[in-house]
Amino acid sequence: MLLPPQILLIDDHSLFRCGLRMVLSAAIPDLQASEAASLEEAMALPIGDPALVLLDIQLQGLSGLEGIALVKRRWPQAAVIMLSSEVAPQKVSAAIERGAAAFVSKAEPADTILSVIAQVRRGLPVSAQAPAAPQPALLTPRQSEVLALMCQGLSNKLIGRRLDLSENTVRGHVQAVLAALQVSSRSEASFAARQRGIVT
Repeated sequence: MLLPPQILLIDDHSLFRCGLRMVLSAAIPDLQASEAASLEEAMALPIGDPALVLLDIQLQGLSGLEGIALVKRRWPQAAVIMLSSEVAPQKVSAAIERGAAAFVSKAEPADTILSVIAQVRRGLPVSAQAPAAPQPALLTPRQSEVLALMCQGLSNKLIGRRLDLSENTVRGHVQAVLAALQVSSRSEASFAARQRGIVT
């Protein structure tokens, strides 16, 4: 028996929050979703008891990690899923120890996030380790160099000059990098590389 579809999203990135809400609304019939940009704002919301709270680990003011206890005190029946752009084992462990039901990387595909939510809503245990944490893409040393320069905003021509390669060769490396990261544009590649810790 699924819990009632009442979900509270607490994340200070409005674009991510809006996007996740749209994904959830499309996937979960009759969803009642509330949003807050901080724990302080969430505590002031005039809402009933959410079945699920999606909580960003890095928030302005009180952090998500520190706020798990606050959420559990306000809504004792709510399951907390911790969201983070950085998946570090110690953070996963700390979140689970403080009462989070699961820990999900923001870099995960929507289907993976929905799968974790479905498991939690069904009361099923979710591995304490971040589910399917994104692994660094398998890039050759040359592709890694090209990616690093792409992330600096350099064009194929400038990358070629920097690495002493022809523009056509650089173009081939760029296509290989996009394929490895499973993205379709240079900007997406830069975002994905930073999210996964491939470049800093």
